[in-house]
Amino acid sequence: MSPWTSYYAATAGGGPRDTLLQALASWTAPPGSALDLGCGTGRDSLALLQKGWQVLAIDAEDEALSQLRQRTPAALQAALTTLQARFETVELSGCDLINSSFALPFCEPLAFAELWTRITRAIRPGGLFCGQLFGERDSWATKGVTVVDAANLQQLLMGWEVLQQREEEEDGHTPVGKPKHWHIHHLVLRRR
Repeated sequence: MSPWTSYYAATAGGGPRDTLLQALASWTAPPGSALDLGCGTGRDSLALLQKGWQVLAIDAEDEALSQLRQRTPAALQAALTTLQARFETVELSGCDLINSSFALPFCEPLAFAELWTRITRAIRPGGLFCGQLFGERDSWATKGVTVVDAANLQQLLMGWEVLQQREEEEDGHTPVGKPKHWHIHHLVLRRR
């Protein structure tokens, strides 16, 4: 059993993340190709498929991808491709949208800058990125996850039009009920 099993169970019924919904609302062209990095069981992948997008759903955990395939309606399965891969090694091909809801912080910190470069290169001009990054005051900042401070974040945003940059900081709980201090940057970006 994966250490993520309880997380998948706690989040399986959730709808798409707000950052994805905002990105889709700002997309004026016909649906294109999307990558869902760290897709989990597919709450965002399913929303993209329902809107007519071709989706490559990527996750390191086979259990997550299996659940996504099971949850995908038969009529939408032809538009879904799944790939088991880690952030640090995944090849990213050209696409119109990359979504990574609450997943990028789990990239190894030493590999994150190179991953962000690959994300930036993969998105076609005018394409979108949506997702979250953890800030330096997040309680997991000392647990080996990738976090950004204000200066790092501004560096990452170079070359992007910022459609949303919302910072959230509060005490709360993880989806499985453990106490946690959240420091999150919610992002919706358009590639220049």
